Amino acid sequence: MSPSADDLVAAARRKIERVEPSELAEFLGDDGLIVDIRPAAQRSEEGAFPGALVIERNVLEWRLDPAGADRIAEVRGLDQPVVIVCSEGYASSLAAASLTELGLRRVADLTGGYRAWVGWSGLAL
Repeated sequence: MSPSADDLVAAARRKIERVEPSELAEFLGDDGLIVDIRPAAQRSEEGAFPGALVIERNVLEWRLDPAGADRIAEVRGLDQPVVIVCSEGYASSLAAASLTELGLRRVADLTGGYRAWVGWSGLAL
């Protein structure tokens, strides 16, 4: 029997750290990156994540691969803290696990995603 999508998310979460909205600043420190992988339509509907780099999911690995020719300039190494954000924290778990396969050692996802961060910060969707 093939695994379900929920099984894949559970397996991904065993490979990564998960950061609560209240822990985000501490995890990132001075050189960390917040990466928002939500599609444009979702960002338009829900709102922007302040300070986040927008990198849609379909190109994430190429932009964050420290050894890749297509990486973004903000990537400085395998130990740089990176927090992946989606709407509710499911796609971000899968994406963060994929980045660990590239060798990133301090990659996490935001528990509950953008929606949880909005609730914690007191903003409205």
